[in-house]
Amino acid sequence: MPAPSADRAAPGRDRASADVSATAWALAARGGDPDAADHFVRALHGDVLRYVTYLSGDPQAAHDLTQDTFVRAFGSLHRYEGRASARTWLLAIARRAVADSIRRAAARPRTADAVDWQAAVESSQPRGLPGFEDGVALIDLLESLSDERREAFLLTQIVGLSYEEAAGFVGCPVGTVRSRVSRARGVLERLLREAETASAPAA
Repeated sequence: MPAPSADRAAPGRDRASADVSATAWALAARGGDPDAADHFVRALHGDVLRYVTYLSGDPQAAHDLTQDTFVRAFGSLHRYEGRASARTWLLAIARRAVADSIRRAAARPRTADAVDWQAAVESSQPRGLPGFEDGVALIDLLESLSDERREAFLLTQIVGLSYEEAAGFVGCPVGTVRSRVSRARGVLERLLREAETASAPAA
């Protein structure tokens, strides 16, 4: 049985179907089915990678954080009962993995090769967001947002959760999520315009 597409741009019905399948695979993997475990990872790997990349602001660490997320998930899979979708459950684990990583890194200086970092940013940028194909680093822009607005934007615009799902995930009203996303869009659009103006050739 092929894994469903985890494309963040998929219609809501396809996403709901993919969530049902991923949840079923997680429950089957809990029962010891190795094929189900493989399908579970393949179905949600892209969403986790995008989420930890932008939440952490560190593309170089994203693959390690994604692997850590799945290691943690399989370590606690025996407690997963399917009350929340596997996607929501996994993103909660990813959130903790990023938080733990940030805490570990807080006491030591961060070094990065600027050229490699830029390449990683460009390769990890989602496709289909107007303006971001022009070489503007989305991660740089997201760093300008508050933590709450950045996460609301990530969950709904990058990972593809509905506003209702995102509200349940972060534990706030739907209207609050909508407000945070709207404000985040406003800031990002302004920064994009400024970046485009700065990069335009002088008249």
